[in-house]
Amino acid sequence: MIVTVTLNPSLDRAVEVDSLIRGEVIRAATAHLDPGGKGVNVSRALLANGVPSVAVVPSGGDEGNQLIRLLEAEGVEVLAVSISGRTRSNITLAEPDGTVTKINEPGPTMGRAEFDEVADSVLARASGADWVVLCGSVPPGLPADAYAQLCRKLRAADVRVAVDTSGPALREAALAGATVLKPNRDELADVVGAPLKDLADVVDAAQCLRAWGAGTVVASLGADGAVLVDAEGVRTGTCPVARPRSTVGAGDALLAGFLAAGAQGATALAEGLAWGAAAVSLPGSRMPGPADLFRHDVTIHP
Repeated sequence: MIVTVTLNPSLDRAVEVDSLIRGEVIRAATAHLDPGGKGVNVSRALLANGVPSVAVVPSGGDEGNQLIRLLEAEGVEVLAVSISGRTRSNITLAEPDGTVTKINEPGPTMGRAEFDEVADSVLARASGADWVVLCGSVPPGLPADAYAQLCRKLRAADVRVAVDTSGPALREAALAGATVLKPNRDELADVVGAPLKDLADVVDAAQCLRAWGAGTVVASLGADGAVLVDAEGVRTGTCPVARPRSTVGAGDALLAGFLAAGAQGATALAEGLAWGAAAVSLPGSRMPGPADLFRHDVTIHP
């Protein structure tokens, strides 16, 4: 069982357009409404591939109720924590060449009492879990170390923790000793405060996170694949996508595949890349199932 925690979930509406022109009336080719948020997507990807998962989500307002309904309709086990604010909505505009424009709301303000209720729910549900995955942005009202606080409590209970977040929250998660960190290239560059011009820079930045306290770092690099840096060394891999449709949720699918395959070594990296590439080939924030995976397209380099 893998427990996911998304402090700032969303309703994600993805719209495919022929071209995005400012100031014009644009007709949508297709539109999809999906439950959103990084941890939510990890649970959806795991479920689609037969891996048990439960999604812990704060939920508020009509949007929060709709989020829960959408998740339950997909068969996701949900542990909802009621909050006073309204669950946010995000919009993604996808063009035929793979260009994606996202408009993300900041999300509702979360008070300390609400966060403590979420934390208590996570700690109770984490008993016996293989992993707890802490994902996404920290909502307004909480400090940057909110995920780090949860991470320390879970690590003290001998629970393995994976974190996918950004900015100061990512640094705090590394300092808290997260078992796995999954930044993308921009997030990694931002947290170390330096541009990542080549693969060597990516590896150096990942090693920096490990020096702060993280165990394993999986850096997703978009079309350039991913880099795995852990105690065993460095591995890189790629999985090309012939027809990209949406990058929304691709990193979440990569993390889900990596954890599902054991979160260690070339096999786990290859599985993560296959799941991530499959997500890119699907519309909106759909998560791939077994029929969408093409593992033979993955190449791993030591």
